[in-house]
Formats: sequence, structure tokens, C-alpha cells
Amino acid sequence: MRTGRPKAALMLTDEERHTLEQWARRPKTAQALARRARLVLACATGKPNHAVAAEFNTTGQTVGRWRRRFVARRLDGLLDEPRPGTRRRTSDAEVERLLALTLETTPKAGTHWSSRDMAKTCGLSQSTVSRIWRAFGLQPHRTETFKLSQDPLFVEKVRDVVGLYVNPPDKALVLCVDEKAQIQALDRTRPLLPMRPGQVERRTHDYRRHGTTSLFAALNVKTGEVIGQLHQRQRSREFRKFLDTIEATVPAQLDGHLILDNSGTHKTALIRRWLLKRPRFHVHFTPTSASWLNLVERWFALLTEKQLRRGVHRSTQALQAAIRAYIAHTNEQPKPFVWTKTADEILASVARFCHRTSDSGH
Repeated sequence: MRTGRPKAALMLTDEERHTLEQWARRPKTAQALARRARLVLACATGKPNHAVAAEFNTTGQTVGRWRRRFVARRLDGLLDEPRPGTRRRTSDAEVERLLALTLETTPKAGTHWSSRDMAKTCGLSQSTVSRIWRAFGLQPHRTETFKLSQDPLFVEKVRDVVGLYVNPPDKALVLCVDEKAQIQALDRTRPLLPMRPGQVERRTHDYRRHGTTSLFAALNVKTGEVIGQLHQRQRSREFRKFLDTIEATVPAQLDGHLILDNSGTHKTALIRRWLLKRPRFHVHFTPTSASWLNLVERWFALLTEKQLRRGVHRSTQALQAAIRAYIAHTNEQPKPFVWTKTADEILASVARFCHRTSDSGH
């Protein structure tokens, strides 16, 4: 004689079994869903509800409920049903008014809105204003700068320089050349307080200057190696000495393509004569106000971040030693920067930005 409620037959397809096993094993699955998946997998082996309940330390009613829901709705039956939640208190009209005020107006006594000022103006809470701003990606407290090149040959120069990055010529070296001028040797007025658990490194806001140095650098686009030379001043005669160093480094059977910015140091009669005497070297100028096209600037950023910004140098000799050590470290295991955007993608991006700025109404 059969007693109790009859249990529903449970059969799994291969796809359902694979999904349930993933839910049961995956670390990011919600624990409630993972437990339900394990219950169903155990039931699919033919065990009765009370045996599965004892195995997972739960009740037979719980096992029966998830068995029935899976049989009725398959995998969807194991998911939580949507819950109503609390009623929304902010209307669409209030959200629209807040966004219009944020984007189109400024407060009477300021240049930008704060969440508290906006809350007073709109009659909402400060947390509501912050929540709506986050939802629409608005950050009135932040601002950034930009610079658009006005070079009449901007398009031609971008295609020229990017072409050297993505399709370098045969039997030639492409070198990105520039100077990092007036690097200061700085020493703090008091010793640093080192980092310790629960406290970041601390330093005095003021410092002592111990002179400056200028770094001339050439980045090999293909290998990532850096040629560096330090001088006290940044003039065309120092740049010419650096060109001599580059010439000695580039093998005689290879041409040299030098990517330079529009600094006056690079265009003097002394430099032009040097280039005329050495036809195997070709100069490619980046557009004005577009130093981001020169890859050596990215290496300068790494040098600043890893060696200079938090460094303590009590003399220019100590500063120069630190820079030389970083160049040597770079060349031990050089890693090239990979240029990914084509010239057409860059020009299209600049065109979109120009269109935005021309239509901004300012």
C-alpha cells in the first residue's frame, strides 16, 4: 500500500544536467541557487525525498517543493521569483527636472552643483540626488582638460606617424625621440614616515631643490629598448650630441626613422645640417599639440611614476644615477608598447570630439 503524496518523476537532459552542475560548482553562483541545484541533482539519481533531505540536512517538504518546481518549470523553476519591493517615491518628472538643472544650469554661488545644493533646490534628499547622478553617470565635481591640435597638416602627420607604428619599413629602425627637460632633484625637509599596517607612507609637503637635469631619450618601437643621455641643459647642441649617440647605436646597414615633436630644439640650422649630412636618417614630426602620438612620452610617464615622483634625491648626481638605473632596468627586459589604433580610427575619434565641442554652445 502506498502512503503519502506521490513524488513527481524527475528526468534530466544532458544540457540541464550540465547547467545544474555548473550552478552547483561555480563560486559566483548564489548559495541558495547552488543548494537547489544540488538537491535536484540528488533527486535525479532516484533517491527518495527523505534520503535527499537527510543528506543535505533539510526537510522532506523542502526537497519536494524544489522537485515539483523543477518538474513544472525546469531550470527556471529554481530561480527566485521577482519581488515587488518598496514603492518608488521619486517621479519621472522630478528626475527629469534634476537632470535638466544639472546639465543646463549652475548654482547662484558656485561654478558647479554639489549634491547638497541640488537637494535643497529640488526638494529631494541628498542621497536621492547622489543615487540619480550615479545612475546617469554624472559627476559635477570632476573636470578634465583637453587640447585639440590646430596643425594644418594634422591628418597627414597622423597617418605618417601611425603608419610607422603599425607597418614599420624594412631594414630600418623606428625611434621615438624626445626630451624630458628640467627634472628636479628634490629632497624633503623631514625624513619620510614609512608605510606600516593601517597607515600609508607620509612625507612633508615642502621640499628642497638641489638642481635639475635634462634627459634625452629614444625609444626603439620594435624592441622597447631605450637610448638615454643626460645633460644639464636642453639646447640644440645637446640634442646634436644625442643624435651622434643615436647614430653610433643604429647599425650602419639600417635606416633610422626619428619621430620628433615640434620643439625649436629639433629645427635649428645645426640640426638641419646634421640631417643633411646623414641621408639614412629620416625625421617625422608629430602634429603640434599632439605629443600623445610620440610613444616615448609613455615611457616618460612610467619613469615619473616609478622613479621620480616619490624619489628623494639630494643632488643632481643622485638623480642622474637613479635615471640611469631605470634605463638599465628597462633594457634588461625590454617590452615594446603596442600601438592598436589605426590612423582612420584616431581621425574619426578626433572628428567626433570636434563636432561635440563645436555644438556645445560655448
